[in-house]
Amino acid sequence: EERERGRIAHLTDTMGEARYRKCICTFLEILATMVLLAVGVSARGAAVESPSSDAPPPTAAEACAAAADPTGKARPLNVSVFGNPLCFMVVSSDSFLEYLSRSQPVSVAVDSINAVLGRAGVPDRSLLTEDELVLSLVAMIGTLVTYFLLFGKRHVRTRNMLAEELVAAQQQVQNLEEALLKAKAQDIQSAAAAKGRNKKEVRIFMDGAFDMMHYGHMNAFRKAASLGTKLIVGINSDASITACKGAPLTNDQERLTMVSGCKFVDEVVPGCPYVMNEKYLAYIIEKFSIDYVVHGDDPCLTPDGKDVYAAAKEAGKYQSIPRTEGVSTTDIVGRMLTMTTDHHLKTDETTEDDLSVMSVTERPLCEQSKFLTTSRMVRLFSQGMKAPEKGMRVIYMDGAFDMFHAGHVSILKKAKDRGDYLIVGVHGDSLVNRVRGSNLPLMNVHERTLSLMGCRYVDDVLIDAPYRVTPEMVASLNIVEVVHGTIGDSDEENDGHHLEERYAYPMEAGVFTILDSPSGFNISTIMRRIQENQERFKAKIQKKKKAEADYYNDRYGMNGKNGFKGSDGKR
Repeated sequence: EERERGRIAHLTDTMGEARYRKCICTFLEILATMVLLAVGVSARGAAVESPSSDAPPPTAAEACAAAADPTGKARPLNVSVFGNPLCFMVVSSDSFLEYLSRSQPVSVAVDSINAVLGRAGVPDRSLLTEDELVLSLVAMIGTLVTYFLLFGKRHVRTRNMLAEELVAAQQQVQNLEEALLKAKAQDIQSAAAAKGRNKKEVRIFMDGAFDMMHYGHMNAFRKAASLGTKLIVGINSDASITACKGAPLTNDQERLTMVSGCKFVDEVVPGCPYVMNEKYLAYIIEKFSIDYVVHGDDPCLTPDGKDVYAAAKEAGKYQSIPRTEGVSTTDIVGRMLTMTTDHHLKTDETTEDDLSVMSVTERPLCEQSKFLTTSRMVRLFSQGMKAPEKGMRVIYMDGAFDMFHAGHVSILKKAKDRGDYLIVGVHGDSLVNRVRGSNLPLMNVHERTLSLMGCRYVDDVLIDAPYRVTPEMVASLNIVEVVHGTIGDSDEENDGHHLEERYAYPMEAGVFTILDSPSGFNISTIMRRIQENQERFKAKIQKKKKAEADYYNDRYGMNGKNGFKGSDGKR
């Protein structure tokens, strides 16, 4: 793992060196062109000083014409005059250069340049001529074109190759971390057996705020659960979070709904303190028969610099798991800070209204996910998913499910209660953007798919689901009922016209049902809360962004701009 991390740092440095070399080459080309121009000016001055005959030397065009016509009679220059194609090319190029030299723009440019040179004290014999300017420009353009054709794409190919190697190395790190996690789980099981205990299960405890819970938290739950047989998750109370790091965006009940809805969690303990002291550690060990307390491998400190898990480490009850790189609450909230109330408009223009909490220049984070959604990650999230058995009542529900939140979990639970097997269709990015416009969806289809796969009420996910539910789709998936909630994240979702368009066949077949949404929570709820605390969230984002950049600089020897911008081990 350390070798792969060193390789990532080396590849990152190599990509930077490639960009630096290209800048140097471009500078040298410009310098060479300037030298050629200076040489041309000097040669012109020398030619003026040297004695010359009354008749100027013949041009290349005149020389070729004389060779083709010894009589010297003037004839129009055309291809029929010259039997040699090379001679025609010379005549044509010379004629073209002569035409440029006599053009009005070139004359104006030469006069302007010579006026400046004259004021600078340059002798008249050394001033620029039209021929010299044209030849210099042609030489410069020819040099640049030649360089691009011969070497320009080489830098692009090199950068692309290095970028691919960087992604492969990062994926290898993830694979090694999973292997280390599996080995650590085996060590824990072996340690339990060595102590002669008759326990058939190893109970893991993990706590945190889990504010704006996302698939990164779900992956942390998955990793923690793999260390034992049962995962108990403690949720910090609003009061303790506010005292240590500021008020959370979602309240106790909303965070409880999200954590309880994750399929990797076996039991939930609400109202936990943010700092785990010795007294509370003893309480949870006795109350819930905890074997180990788990947290991400990044430091978790209180505002006064104390380690949150110092008591668990001193008691020998602490285990760490790798952070889920590429996603963080900081990144997701940063994406939301770019939203506006005009996000339903079909326009690419930036608008500023009452919900625009940050201007374009103030956007603190990238608007594109850096999380690597591999087939292996999808397979890990798919654990426990099975095909529906014969005779099961299959329910279907579709939507964007952007910014997976408590409102989604509540309606999915209600939909699952109507049958034995729930299939959820998640719409693709282009479809969601076409319907909602602006910068939506905030999460790409891979992120939204993982969020749904981590929900305990979802049995299967139809990725990039069609906008309209067709007879073929209903027959293929054995769907017996199509459901839709009364509250969505956009007005279009519950517009009568859109519902009739999307669900025309289920309505006609009598298998369409509208469910009363148990929760009114949606993206607009989050945006209103962000707006009410705009300055606090902006400051918090900037502070967290710096902390994450420091983390990646320490781990990979690079800043957040070159690597992944976020991660979540837990909190």
